[in-house]
Amino acid sequence: MPCWALSRYRGPARQAVLAVKERGRRDLAGPLGVALAAGLAELRAPGRPLILVPSPSRRASARRRGGDPVLRCARSAARSLDGCQVLPCLRVWWGVRDSAGLSARDRDRNLRGRVRAVPLPADAAKAQVVLVDDVLTTGATAQACARALAAAGTYLDDILVTCAA
Repeated sequence: MPCWALSRYRGPARQAVLAVKERGRRDLAGPLGVALAAGLAELRAPGRPLILVPSPSRRASARRRGGDPVLRCARSAARSLDGCQVLPCLRVWWGVRDSAGLSARDRDRNLRGRVRAVPLPADAAKAQVVLVDDVLTTGATAQACARALAAAGTYLDDILVTCAA
């Protein structure tokens, strides 16, 4: 499936993502959500509802960050788009480590079989389904999410990330 990035992972875009993820800057979810909404408006298929599926965070990471920043940004984006909803249907199960510093092979091993999806409602079959995430590094997270969604009967139309490393 196509994967799109709003920016390279450098400069102000990188600083904003890191501030939201690691420095508790919840106020930046709004501007990042507006940027996601602009990208989604370009990708959007005319006449179809839009479902945003945020990439999941580890529970410990979300607790440490005061919530899930990807979910927060996705909800901000959805507020700017008619006919758009956010369905946080992916979960990361036990044993997943933080991916920072892992090689592509180690990232894949870290996530394989540990991302699960809850089936989406039946009307989702008519919608454009987009996985959203903050940073695409090796693609391991996107692949694990796509596999989990497919196993639950949902197929992605696109992947949109804030930054690509």
